[in-house]
Amino acid sequence: MRDNLIRIFFILSFFILLSIREIYFLIIAIFFLWGVSLKKFFKLNKRVIKSIIIFNLGVSIGYILMALIENISPWHYVIYINLKVYILTYFVFWFFSNYSVMKFMSFSKDLSYLTTITLSQIYSYKKTFEDFKMAFKARVYKLTDKSPKFITRTFEFFLQKAINDSKERSLAMKARGFFEN
Repeated sequence: MRDNLIRIFFILSFFILLSIREIYFLIIAIFFLWGVSLKKFFKLNKRVIKSIIIFNLGVSIGYILMALIENISPWHYVIYINLKVYILTYFVFWFFSNYSVMKFMSFSKDLSYLTTITLSQIYSYKKTFEDFKMAFKARVYKLTDKSPKFITRTFEFFLQKAINDSKERSLAMKARGFFEN
């Protein structure tokens, strides 16, 4: 019962945040979330900004350029959409830093299984990435010594790993009854 109430809270809160149309209400909601997550504020903020910065910059710059070409002021929409992405991402990170993803998906056997596969793959890739990062740091004497060959090989490794893992995961899922027509 408690888990169902938590799921309902998450879904309702997410859609309430999603439905906010005014920048001022978004700012108030952001300050509220910051207040609720006071102890985790810096850690969550760092994670949120790192995860959205590239996408938001690309979309914002593209929108600004198109709006300027069309002689439309882009600033209200750019601020609005960036605040919206920020608050939704912050809320999701905050929520799942306090509540287990696995527990959240436990209402469905299939979702639990898919979540387990996804999380195991994320942790595996994260560990491998950390290993490559440490190996790179151990081999680079100066920042100007960065070898494009090393970076290219690392990218190739992850691409091949992703292809191989996807085949393996697909077979495992078929064996457990997914993809049945």
